[in-house]
Amino acid sequence: MTASSPTRRLCLLLIDDNPADCMLAQEAFEQYSEQVSIKVIQDGQSALDWLHEQAAKQSLPDVVLLDVNMPGMNGFEVLSALRNETTFRHLPVVMLTTSTRQEDVDLAYELIASSYLVKQPDFRGFLDQIDSLVRFWSQARFRQQPKPMN
Repeated sequence: MTASSPTRRLCLLLIDDNPADCMLAQEAFEQYSEQVSIKVIQDGQSALDWLHEQAAKQSLPDVVLLDVNMPGMNGFEVLSALRNETTFRHLPVVMLTTSTRQEDVDLAYELIASSYLVKQPDFRGFLDQIDSLVRFWSQARFRQQPKPMN
């Protein structure tokens, strides 16, 4: 491990109701198993309940990956709930969805999503997205403190 490598794994929470999409994501993240741990929850209310449990343990994920189109609580309702609670307001939330609707993109940013990624339809493209996501959030979440200048 180099001096600039993270000392712990990036912890991700994936909230997505589609079992096939969840399996694809887990397969894509397998190549980062030493760098990333991923928890998958398939509905919004269960994810919020889990996050409350994690908050009580002071063990929140580093990044939430959130689908838009889900039954029950959709992704926007989950995002709104997260942003309305002080405990979760700081959590980075990446909308990871198949929706290309401009209204969805606009609403996600109005609700203070950290970013909006449209899932690539081909697996190779999706792997490239996951690679970029892991590299970006690993750097953003594990940034080392700058050394004082002499």
